[in-house]
Amino acid sequence: MDTLAILRDLQSTLDNLRTIDRDLTAFPPDLASLNERLKALETEATAKTKALEGARVRIQTMGRELATAQKDEDRARAAVKTTSQKVQYTAAIRELDEKERQKALISKPLKALEVEAQALEAALASLETQRSETRSRFDELHAIFLEEHANQVAAREMLQAKRTELEARLPPQEQTRFHRLLSNRQGKAIAAVENGTCTGCRVKLRAPFLAAMREAKEPMACESCQRILFLP
Repeated sequence: MDTLAILRDLQSTLDNLRTIDRDLTAFPPDLASLNERLKALETEATAKTKALEGARVRIQTMGRELATAQKDEDRARAAVKTTSQKVQYTAAIRELDEKERQKALISKPLKALEVEAQALEAALASLETQRSETRSRFDELHAIFLEEHANQVAAREMLQAKRTELEARLPPQEQTRFHRLLSNRQGKAIAAVENGTCTGCRVKLRAPFLAAMREAKEPMACESCQRILFLP
C-alpha cells in the first residue's frame, strides 16, 4: 500500500473513531448529569488549588518578611534597654514603635492569609469527597452504559489498533504533516479532487497543478488549504 492509500485509510479510520466516540459520549440524562457534575467539581477544585498555591507562596514570602521585621523589633527593643541618656532613649522608643508598627503591618495580613489557606484546604477536602462519591456513581452507571454499547466499544478498540498500525507504516515526516493538518483543518487532513476543485476548501485547482498531480508519485497538497489531495 502506497503512502497516499495509507493516509486515506487512516483518515477514514479516524472519521469512524470520531463517530463512535461521539456515540459513546452521548450519555443518557442521569449519566450526563453526573458527568457535568464531575466537570464542575474538577473546575472548582482546580480554581481552589490554584488559589491555595498562590496563598502558600504569599505566606512563605510574608513569613520571611515577618521574621526580618521581628529581628528589627528585637534589635530596637534591645537598644531601648541599653540606652540611658534621655534623648537617645526617646529616639530608641520611637524606633521601637516604628518597628512594632511595621511588624503589625505584616503579621495581621499574614494571619488573615493563613486563615484563608485553611479555609481553602477544608474546601478542597470537601470537594475531593464529593468528587470521589460522584466519580464512583458515574463509573457504576458508565460501566452499564458501555455494556449496552458493547459492539461500539469493540469496534473502537479495533479501530484504535488499526490507527496505530497505519501510523506505524507512515514515514515520520508524513505522519507529522498528517497530524498537523488534522489539528489545523478541523480533523480533515485528506481531501478529494472533484471537477478540478479541492473538496476541502472549495478552491479551483490550476490546470498545471492537476497535471502534475496525475503524474506525481508522492502525495501533493492543495495550494490553498494544504490538505493532502487524491483523485477519486
